Amino acid sequence: MSPAMSPSVVSSFDDLDLHSSLKNHLASQGIEVPFPIQAAAIPDALAGRDVLGRGRTGSGKTLAFSLPLLTRLAESNKPRRANKPRALILVPTRELANQVNEVIMPLARSLRMFTTTIYGGVGYGGQLNALRKGVDIVVACPGRLVDHMESRNVDFSDVEITVLDEADHMAELGFLQHVEQILAATPRGTQRLLFSATLDRGIDRLVDKFLNSPITHEVDPADSPVDAMSHHVLHIDQSDRVGILKDLCAAPGKTLVFTRTKHGAARLTEQLMKAGVPSVELHGNLSQSARARNLAAFAAGRADTLVATDIAARGIHVDDVSLVIHADPPEEHKAYLHRSGRTARAGASGTVVTLMTDKQRRSVRALAKQAGITPTTTKVAPNHPFLNELAPGDRVFVETSSIDMHPAPERKPGGPRKGGPKRQFTAGHKPSGPKSHGDRSHNDRSQNNAGRPSAGKQRNKYRGNRKAR
Repeated sequence: MSPAMSPSVVSSFDDLDLHSSLKNHLASQGIEVPFPIQAAAIPDALAGRDVLGRGRTGSGKTLAFSLPLLTRLAESNKPRRANKPRALILVPTRELANQVNEVIMPLARSLRMFTTTIYGGVGYGGQLNALRKGVDIVVACPGRLVDHMESRNVDFSDVEITVLDEADHMAELGFLQHVEQILAATPRGTQRLLFSATLDRGIDRLVDKFLNSPITHEVDPADSPVDAMSHHVLHIDQSDRVGILKDLCAAPGKTLVFTRTKHGAARLTEQLMKAGVPSVELHGNLSQSARARNLAAFAAGRADTLVATDIAARGIHVDDVSLVIHADPPEEHKAYLHRSGRTARAGASGTVVTLMTDKQRRSVRALAKQAGITPTTTKVAPNHPFLNELAPGDRVFVETSSIDMHPAPERKPGGPRKGGPKRQFTAGHKPSGPKSHGDRSHNDRSQNNAGRPSAGKQRNKYRGNRKAR
């Protein structure tokens, strides 16, 4: 393999020593020019070095670790073995696990590799089946993966590469102990890649203990706001809050609204729906299947408004979010930046609005100062003309009771049963290696419908297991 290249001479993915199948897949998707974090980190990762990569949300970290990981697995060409994955990707939330898997799965398919997701909130059956049949890559939340490890359902002795994505958020959620357990169980000397928006909150301890002379790539300041965002504070009366939100959310385009509590998200979603604004909610009180369905409805445009707690502030990517609204201002500036980072992604522009009552003036001003932004503050009420400037376009209110937010998935002729195993490979492809047992990339629906342990003793074995948030 050629020496690591400087980011300044990497003008396209063709300049990188990636597997040819990966380059072909990227080209077919119109992806030709790497983002800065990709151009910086991929050469060192391809060379087998441990890497610390830090870039703001939306900077392209997923491809920065996925492409070298897949290339190196293809080069090693080791066989797939039951219960022994070849690579681990650890993430803090179920939604991020699904999104990372959605990125890496078609790339892996081009190399005839299998992936699966492992996280709490769903049954064990689909996860156990996938592990037993053999997978190359596991995308997992630490808590559930530790459950499988302690139950001896998974063996890390074949792991060649481990990735930690959004490592600082895992620290915030209290997952560092689980992360350390997992890293300690992987072979010493294997490659480790750590990607995150920041490198604090105990991440230094992980680096010192488990990474070997890592190369650090930082492509932007840790707490810098995205330049393409416009930041606004709307000074409102509390009684006008829902009316103003209704006005903003009814404008064309996708809007992401953040609330402080789970109950607040559910209540606001109900209020917007009653007002004729198609909306879905995302918070920890929902089952995993409901969370996945609601996120899919938002991504597909069946509902243009997503009302969420901070569960959606990190790692969740939905294209074309034009407006982020802090219906409840966050308590600290990093949360503000992570929430706001759901818009203005990958070079696009976006608008960020924070609602502020009289009682919140001091805390919001302190928040803006700590976040390094200078927002425009405007006193508004419902039907204020400035609302149309923030979210331009004709307001559309509909009879939301007639909208099916969660239509049944289409089934292709001759396709597999709903919830059953499906093949990873496109027509005409036949997996190499052991006999194929079907798709080992389980979405949340297949995991929910997969068979659970039938014996009471087996069920009790998993009772009380940890669930990843």
